[in-house]
Amino acid sequence: QVQLQESGPGLVKPSQTLSLTCTVSGGSITTNNYYWIWIRQPPGKGLEWMGAIAYSGSTYYSPSLKSRTSISRDTSKNQFTLQLTSVTPEDTAVYYCATNLGYWGQGTQVTVSS
Repeated sequence: QVQLQESGPGLVKPSQTLSLTCTVSGGSITTNNYYWIWIRQPPGKGLEWMGAIAYSGSTYYSPSLKSRTSISRDTSKNQFTLQLTSVTPEDTAVYYCATNLGYWGQGTQVTVSS
């Protein structure tokens, strides 16, 4: 069974870059047809798909976040990473990593505040 675990700072200052890592176990991030996804949920709002990286390394981004988002991977560590630049308090949310097979991490709270 695939397991995902998010890690990263819980507090980020406005204008800084938010960086989160998702560590995957029980499956390889290079396995054919696997897509590795970042999703967030701001307080009181619904889920927002942010972007994904495919087993091939191709990346896909939400149009609304594309200018600030970068997703990369480290195949040697079986991890993929989210970077979100120029954050504001509106980026405060629970951030999840997930896969297209339906597995999700437990989520990590990130607060943007000075």
